Amino acid sequence: MTSPSQDSIEQPVDPTEIRYKPGRRRETDHPTQFCTIHGYRRAFVSFGEGPAILLIHGIGDSSDSWRPVLDQLAQNHTVVAPDLLGHGRSEKPRADYSVAAYANGMRDLLSVLEIDRATVIGHSLGGGVAGQFAYQFPERCERLVLVGSGGIGRSVSPLLRLAAIPGIEALMPLFGLPPIRLAGRMAADAIRQFNTALGRDAEELMAVFDALPDTSARRAILRTLRSGVDWRGQVITMLDRAYLAEGIPTLVVWGRHDAVIPLGHGRLAHAAMPGSELEIFDEAGHFPHHTDPERFVKIVTDFMERTDPAPFDQEEWRRRLRRGRRAVEAETSTPDLKLLSLSEATLPGAH
Repeated sequence: MTSPSQDSIEQPVDPTEIRYKPGRRRETDHPTQFCTIHGYRRAFVSFGEGPAILLIHGIGDSSDSWRPVLDQLAQNHTVVAPDLLGHGRSEKPRADYSVAAYANGMRDLLSVLEIDRATVIGHSLGGGVAGQFAYQFPERCERLVLVGSGGIGRSVSPLLRLAAIPGIEALMPLFGLPPIRLAGRMAADAIRQFNTALGRDAEELMAVFDALPDTSARRAILRTLRSGVDWRGQVITMLDRAYLAEGIPTLVVWGRHDAVIPLGHGRLAHAAMPGSELEIFDEAGHFPHHTDPERFVKIVTDFMERTDPAPFDQEEWRRRLRRGRRAVEAETSTPDLKLLSLSEATLPGAH
């Protein structure tokens, strides 16, 4: 595991400068493009040449989340960074916002762009979508990179559990009122004064919330959240199928101070996915690609250069399915099995 560059962690990205907000253009040299799939207008950014990289953002966010690393990744690759349905500049219909539906949407977007295979990188919710994509469409996934990924263990931030409580949607129109926004900003500023993991992520999380333009956007985000989280935590997990990643080069990236999805989830994913690699950003919270974009690009490009794209063999896939998860766990080391046993409980954090 490489050490972070001191110079690169002293100037983390200002989250308020990269978030999408209506009526404010930040496209610079890479304008947002649009296509219609299944009747819904989807926004995405795509440029560069070379092997394809698909970048999937987290809940409430947009493709802007990847702006700190896009140009560097595109030096030798074709990058595709969509706004998920219900997010950013994409349409926000009353539709299916499940992880599986998002994976289908990513497959369809790549097909429209005539991209057959890609290295799939997902952050937070996008990590869950990336994992689902690798499971649903293994023939399309060359490598998998999970960044502070959702969809692993059950535990999750109490704020996300609160947002998933039935009836919270009645308050959605109030969240856009100036007094409510001011109160949220004051609370975030207060939390930042404490040397806690949540304080480290407070500015980023407020920037995501501030970028939600209206009630329809907030309701789409709520539908997305409820497809995978309830008041008890995450209701879906990739752990039951993680053994299938044995044939896909996988990199797990986490911030040591992640208050949204604790580092224990990253360790669990690493233990559950045979042959995966784990990189921990000691100074980062939930957004390691913002805290140290230079290091993030380096570890991703190094990972891609020294690993071969995953081949897909239908007979091998059948063999893994028949062999099953339990057979893989039986071959896993004792410490890793202890981690796996924590999947239904609250996982250890930054240790």
